[in-house]
Amino acid sequence: MESTIPPLPQPYVIIAGAGLGGLLMGTLLERIGIPYRIFERAAKVKQLGSIMSLGPNVRPLFKQLGLEDELLKISLPVPGTNIFNANMEVMGILKKTGQKESTGYGTVVFARPALYDLLLKQIPTEKISFGKRILKTEEQDDKVIIHCSDNSIHTGDILIGADGAYSAVRQNMYKRLQEKDELPKSDTEDLSIGYTLMVGVATPKDKSKYPQMKDSFSHFSTIVGDKSLSWGAYNVPGDQICWILSDQYQDPDKANQQKFRNSEWTPELNEAMINEFRDRVCPLGGTMGDLIDDTPKELISKVFIEEKMFKTWFHGRTVLLGDACHKMLPGAGQGAVNAFQDAVILANGFYDLKDLKIESITAMFQDYYDQRFELAKAMTWSDWIIRWIMFNLVPESFNQRANAKRCEYRPQAAFLPLVPCMGTGKVLPQKPSWRYTEEQKQKQKRQQQHQETQPAQAV
Repeated sequence: MESTIPPLPQPYVIIAGAGLGGLLMGTLLERIGIPYRIFERAAKVKQLGSIMSLGPNVRPLFKQLGLEDELLKISLPVPGTNIFNANMEVMGILKKTGQKESTGYGTVVFARPALYDLLLKQIPTEKISFGKRILKTEEQDDKVIIHCSDNSIHTGDILIGADGAYSAVRQNMYKRLQEKDELPKSDTEDLSIGYTLMVGVATPKDKSKYPQMKDSFSHFSTIVGDKSLSWGAYNVPGDQICWILSDQYQDPDKANQQKFRNSEWTPELNEAMINEFRDRVCPLGGTMGDLIDDTPKELISKVFIEEKMFKTWFHGRTVLLGDACHKMLPGAGQGAVNAFQDAVILANGFYDLKDLKIESITAMFQDYYDQRFELAKAMTWSDWIIRWIMFNLVPESFNQRANAKRCEYRPQAAFLPLVPCMGTGKVLPQKPSWRYTEEQKQKQKRQQQHQETQPAQAV
């Protein structure tokens, strides 16, 4: 029986940005068999960042992609979050009670560079180019074109902007929309609520200071200090400790003065900030200065964190992903988790794309937006420290129910066999792939026909 399924289109996809979201997007397109290339502005891979976590919202996808075992090798389970004041008195404890029973998955934590290495290995080296800072994008004759700072020009069918909060792809797309008076006013406004973070991953020389490093789980410990300062330390595999220094700016004028445009995850050492935290107690032992001194200077990064939920995620043949369309405040990797969820929903759209007509591409982008916008918006909390403290002011039973509710959303790749639910809790239904459904029907029909012909052939 001849197949009635239209062939899978082969758009050449340009992915701007080799961050975590861009790498997972490339991994998913690789599995589908759609040609792509990743363009990254940095000249080389930078082992920057600090603590991150993944839980039930994403782990089924990693299991489905065959990456779960590798993820667990670089991770430690985390039973809960400990919040202290500057005198190391307990302010609150956010437990993960019942999560594994309800979802089948616990939350694991790891150093961001370790996850970056894991995802980078999924991308063939010939499909990623470094030192490609995008200056201009345009669309002509059913194609999208990028112009890079090295004077190179690249053409594709679809452009995915996964290039961060100060996305050049978004800025170019918004400029075209503004010229046509089609951009909402809110999308022209600055990002809000400023933090300065300094982060790193230390390899302590004196491990005796940190007995927690011997444990088979991570001590996820944060201190809320004075003057809107907070800091934390978290043990991870490899005899390492991730650390974070955070300064929240309540004064908008001060926040504006501290902005570092296009400087995310760059090792700009700020001695004034280090000196502010150097003598403060480390929740795992010693002082924060001890951890800072045990971190190579070139691997200490400083970044200005803001929050913004953009309304416009796509136009023409260009679509945004991750921080480029929803910048979130720090929260142990919530930005990356949502970028991963963006990537899998967008990849599902690519798999079900019937042709490369602009109408079909627009419909795919709209479906992606409809599935992701409200869910991503719900994660743009005003303050992650306040969020954790608030959770500890309510009964534990309420906390468990709220956590179970958040864990219901677990999107997977619709073009691969779904990982079944392993817990007792509810899982939100996923939009099925019409292409995958038809392929499975035809596969079953062929198997049935083969079985029916077997006796006749034997005779």
